[in-house]
Amino acid sequence: MSDSTSPSLIHGHAQYAKGAIEETIGSVIGAKSWTDAGSHDKSAAISEMKAANDLGSSSRMGAAGAGTGDDASFLGGIEKKVGEAVGCEGMVENGEKKQ
Repeated sequence: MSDSTSPSLIHGHAQYAKGAIEETIGSVIGAKSWTDAGSHDKSAAISEMKAANDLGSSSRMGAAGAGTGDDASFLGGIEKKVGEAVGCEGMVENGEKKQ
């Protein structure tokens, strides 16, 4: 979870992307420690994102804020595209909801 006491979708997404990259590098170079670390980061990220979603939309975006109107739609589009790029279905789903 993030350094603060409350879970954050932003931190969770970043941690998930980091884990996906670690897993990929580990697979390419044949380093089980990297794939294991990546899997661990992705699992922790999923837990954090679920916890952030449970808090509700007003507080789950962390310091960046959830945005309103056009801002929320724009951020939703970014979240969806990043989710597609890193293979995070939750990001894609949340991004679609905001658009």
